[in-house]
Amino acid sequence: VVITRQAIIGSRGEDIATQWLRDRGYYIIERNWRAGRYEIDIIAEHYDTIHFVEVKTRRKGGWQSAYDSIDEQKIRTLRRGAMAYRSIHKLRHNIQFDLIAIMTDENDGYEIDYVENIL
Repeated sequence: VVITRQAIIGSRGEDIATQWLRDRGYYIIERNWRAGRYEIDIIAEHYDTIHFVEVKTRRKGGWQSAYDSIDEQKIRTLRRGAMAYRSIHKLRHNIQFDLIAIMTDENDGYEIDYVENIL
């Protein structure tokens, strides 16, 4: 198995996002949930809502922002993945799609931007 630099950055970003959500009272249900070709980075519950959270980690000054990576294809994939999860687990909760954008710097620092209801 080859672990790329991007995979390491992405995993660190998901760790940061998971802790950030926990610190704000979210219960983490799943991380990196997969069903076929669908993957959801974080599934969390907060009050009566299930949050399907896409995490995008980028280096400051990079050529593509986290927001630019949420295109129509990604939106379709997120929706289908969430519907599969909802169907498998027979959820009756409200659902919401969120984005956590993490910008890292060369000193191992980071900034977090949480965007609710991206779809």
